[in-house]
Amino acid sequence: MWKTNLKVLALAVVVLGFYTGVAHIIPQLQSEVPESVNLGAGATGDQLAAAGEKIYNGAGGCGACHGLGTRAPNLLTDEKGTGLIGQRCAKRSAGKACKEYLYEALTAPNAFVVSGYGPIMPDMRRQISLDQIWAVIAFLESNGGEIDVTGQDIVDAQAAGAAKPVAAAPAGAAIDVPKLLSDYACAGCHALKGEGGAVGPAFDGIGARSTADEIRQSIINPRAKVAKGFEAMAEMMPANFGQQLSKAELDALVAFLAGLK
Repeated sequence: MWKTNLKVLALAVVVLGFYTGVAHIIPQLQSEVPESVNLGAGATGDQLAAAGEKIYNGAGGCGACHGLGTRAPNLLTDEKGTGLIGQRCAKRSAGKACKEYLYEALTAPNAFVVSGYGPIMPDMRRQISLDQIWAVIAFLESNGGEIDVTGQDIVDAQAAGAAKPVAAAPAGAAIDVPKLLSDYACAGCHALKGEGGAVGPAFDGIGARSTADEIRQSIINPRAKVAKGFEAMAEMMPANFGQQLSKAELDALVAFLAGLK
């Protein structure tokens, strides 16, 4: 019996050695490491714009509202004959240069709301960092205009205290869920009481369609399970709410939505 086992072991060693040798003969592909972009004072406008394009189409979730021409102005295409955003940004708010207007639009969006649209834009400091905001501004300027954003804009804004994150509700404080929904511009994609967008499932009746755990997972990991009929819109739901919301805010939001029968 032991002789048979020894033969099997020897055969296994030979086979393993053979395939190991083959593996070393085959040329190995090197994984490409993404080039890091310095978003500090030394960053160029082109570097910032390249980073901003990725943020615009990714973590920023900008395409959920901008580009449809219904809930928010088009940014990467013509907006009602006024051109691309880089062409019209300096003409939107009197006395403000393009990058000044865009910074205000991203961090204090209700200061100037484009005629014909509602105030559904959130303060983007809740979702992305300050250097990412400036990168998005550079990208938007590049669409039809000239990039005048530099890394120094980031440094100056930080020095002025503009980098402070939007404060979450204090621990133990009652959570104002309607305000939370407004702060994060949820109505831009989800309807509530018949009002809002249709990019994502309506909040009306969501508690009858989903359990509290399912709602929680949809907020913190929206790609895990996409509601039927909304597969094409899955990438538009920001995936970082789990990091942006405090535990108390998340719990209150889940309880509110689960109660909408």
